[in-house]
Amino acid sequence: MHALPHPSSSAPGAALNGRVALVTGASRGAGRAIAAVLGVAGATVFVTGRSVRGKPTTQGMPEVIEDTAEEVTRRGGTGIPVRCDHTVDADVERLFDRIRGEHGSLDLVVSNAWGGYEAYGDDFDAPFWEQPLSRWDVMFTAGVRSHLLTSRLAAPLMLESRPDGHPRLILTTVAWAFGGFLGNVIYDAAKAAIVRTAYTMSRELRTHNVAAIALAPGWMRTERVIAAQREQGFELDGSESPEYLGRAVAALAADKGVMGKAGQVLAVGDLAREYGFSDIDGRQPAAFRIPDET
Repeated sequence: MHALPHPSSSAPGAALNGRVALVTGASRGAGRAIAAVLGVAGATVFVTGRSVRGKPTTQGMPEVIEDTAEEVTRRGGTGIPVRCDHTVDADVERLFDRIRGEHGSLDLVVSNAWGGYEAYGDDFDAPFWEQPLSRWDVMFTAGVRSHLLTSRLAAPLMLESRPDGHPRLILTTVAWAFGGFLGNVIYDAAKAAIVRTAYTMSRELRTHNVAAIALAPGWMRTERVIAAQREQGFELDGSESPEYLGRAVAALAADKGVMGKAGQVLAVGDLAREYGFSDIDGRQPAAFRIPDET
């Protein structure tokens, strides 16, 4: 098992004791770090992904959801691994049937699964008229649709108010709708669609005391990024750990006033300053935005 760094003093306390959370796409990277930080906060966390022990993993990467669940428990929460492909409706339906059967309700959903990166290729920087339409299909099926499906099945478990009146929360964490062009028309459109989906869902959920928010991380040192850096030798100046994003999620989940942020797209660096948390090295990397060159 590859343990994440131990949390620093700015990590959350047991602010989420008794809460039930779901983090999708949690085999590695951002999802794994988010789940681990929610464990620090005392939550019960269902972690999903396609990579499990004893089976072939996504693109042959070593991390699996069992590792993540154990990390959640090691940090002080309760981690529950569930193998789930979020592009397969039956898998997602079984996941929510299990959550309903074991807990009856759900407090926090973090839609982090993003299979769109599997549509990358050597032609990713080509003009849109030379891009394969299969890239659109992958990014909108494994990205946008999977987020909508997760929220669609989660909502019925979240509509009944908590006894303490604390809002429930649906977060999407692969969002981006700031500033300039992301360099690929299809990728840009998919990211913007996720942000718009969070906004429109918030309009229908707010009367039920459920906040839907899009959360934009910066340049994270995920396993993929670190592997590429070792191969290509580029600098990681200005990057942040995935745990920085995790701390933003935990801060939002613990905020009784989070309904005031419903429908917005928020940047992790901005939330660090608002809530007073830092990255694992004590820094507060600023919100990452691509300049708008128009």
